[in-house]
Amino acid sequence: MMGERSENPELWAFLESLHYGELLSGTVTAIERYGVFVALDDGPDHPVFPGVGFITVPELSWPRFEAASDVVQIGQRVSCEFLQFDTWNLEARLSLRATQPDTFQAFADGIAVGQKLHGQVTKLVPFGVFVQVADGIEGLVHLRELTWTPAQTPSDAVQVGDEVTVVVTEIDRERRRLALSRRQASSEHQ
Repeated sequence: MMGERSENPELWAFLESLHYGELLSGTVTAIERYGVFVALDDGPDHPVFPGVGFITVPELSWPRFEAASDVVQIGQRVSCEFLQFDTWNLEARLSLRATQPDTFQAFADGIAVGQKLHGQVTKLVPFGVFVQVADGIEGLVHLRELTWTPAQTPSDAVQVGDEVTVVVTEIDRERRRLALSRRQASSEHQ
């Protein structure tokens, strides 16, 4: 079994010496669907994995992204915060985004519900569209908030790349979500 202390005493001792929030640097060695392996500069090698450090997908970045490879590349140097010692896999769980400012919170500080914003449509989903209103900041315009006359699908109203004016209807800091309305920003209903 992998998590045995006696099998990997050096690795176990290294992992036990780490503290929450401590900065660890290393090199990205493998990118998987579920996360990214990091070979740590100061740590021993891992008996099974390509690195002792591991970053789960949500801990890679604050802004939304499609794939881990959009955020990091193999061979890239990274500096991460240590989150916890995973005793089952004998690895150091790391966070890359913890070392970066959360752009959403900073953006939320500067806006208010009811405020008009200008942005670009980035993605159409069955229930609405995502609009980028600042660098790395996207909000959702729900289908019912797209137009005054009911739209069956988002593509009835807008296309990716369209410039739109929207009104902020909700700022959810906890879930880092922005709800927007295009309908309330226009005066088609007059």
